[in-house]
Amino acid sequence: MYKLICVVTLATLAPICSVLAQPEIFNVDESLVEPYELPELLKLDNGQKVQSLADWENERRNEILDVFLEEVYGKLPDKALKPTIEVVDHSETALNNTAIRQQWELTFENNGKKLVIEVLAYLPKGVIAPHVFVVPNFRGNQSVNNDPNIAITNSWVRMKKNAPNVGVVDHRATEASRGTSSAMFPLDRIIGNGFGLYTVYYGDIDPDFNDFSNGIHPLFYEVGEDQPKSDAWGAISAWAWGLTKVIDVIEDNPLTRDSRIIVMGHSRLGKTALWSGVIDSRIDVAISNNSGCMGAALSRRRFGETVKIINTRFPHWFSDNFLKYSDHEDNLPVDQHMLIALMAPRPVYIASAQQDRWADPKGEYLAGYYATPVYELYGKKGLPGPELPEVNHPIHHTIGYHLRSGGHGVTDYDWEQYMAFAKMHLDK
Repeated sequence: MYKLICVVTLATLAPICSVLAQPEIFNVDESLVEPYELPELLKLDNGQKVQSLADWENERRNEILDVFLEEVYGKLPDKALKPTIEVVDHSETALNNTAIRQQWELTFENNGKKLVIEVLAYLPKGVIAPHVFVVPNFRGNQSVNNDPNIAITNSWVRMKKNAPNVGVVDHRATEASRGTSSAMFPLDRIIGNGFGLYTVYYGDIDPDFNDFSNGIHPLFYEVGEDQPKSDAWGAISAWAWGLTKVIDVIEDNPLTRDSRIIVMGHSRLGKTALWSGVIDSRIDVAISNNSGCMGAALSRRRFGETVKIINTRFPHWFSDNFLKYSDHEDNLPVDQHMLIALMAPRPVYIASAQQDRWADPKGEYLAGYYATPVYELYGKKGLPGPELPEVNHPIHHTIGYHLRSGGHGVTDYDWEQYMAFAKMHLDK
């Protein structure tokens, strides 16, 4: 059977369609989006309408959360697993004497298994309890800055196909990897604006490939298990769990014990940031940067990456239960506007990029717009209407949004919006 295959070329970022005998199909043309109906945010499973804030908090929110836990990201383990925490570095003269650098090793042991997660922080000197960004990284803590004192990760590092993998050899980081992600972590700007930064390598928590014999999962297996149950946590829930352990460090650190916490993630880690904000109420602000399918974008639009594509390429990200929704998005009792709504009344920011059609900018915006009625229950302001705002015209309500020029990535413009948004909502 022949199918219409639409791809986005790297050179033009424009859709090119051809008739090919291939199983994968996707759409990047807004005119081809078929009508869809979202599950009702403020209707209980028994059909009754949510009439009050109490109805939302005591009933509807729990119904929605249960679906995301069981059918999408997977349930997290009930068992608490406390690490041994070792301070391995403390410097008062980092970043040309403008910041304090700290590093910790968190060692988790159970079931005869051991996992070490390394946490790195930079905090502005002379600022008491600064607001702190928690931002997971893709290549190891050493990649966020060329500071030679940052420990190089010993964990497996993902290598990109058909792209440079500077400083990574056979999935291991080398000295040449130092600072290779620094554009995503503009520390001078962050520290200069009075914010701190905590970061953790997501591969320390769970290596990003389809194998549950490594990472954090085996530490929680019951006797006879060698992979999670069908409704149990996939990698996104594991990475989010890891961010909650970073927050434990923040609260234990006298320098940040009283800090407000902003979690930000890009792409697959943008999905993680949103989910971590849902499962951990200590997070004051959640920021999703270009998070796309199963992040901020509405899955029922089937625009760009779809549930089938993401399940085919990255089945380990979700619970096994989620696999049955490939090509069956309408059967899923939730969509991503409901994920955004679970953050309420805390501020949440959604960022899109004009050329990043794979992540569906309009679908990301609409998720925020359709989450707005829950924020209004709290007297908060969400997104004003269903139409995308102009490019580079940010909205900084309790639900924030911008569509910037350019493609998939994290830019200085993004960071300017995130810091302004955080100050607006936290400096009260």
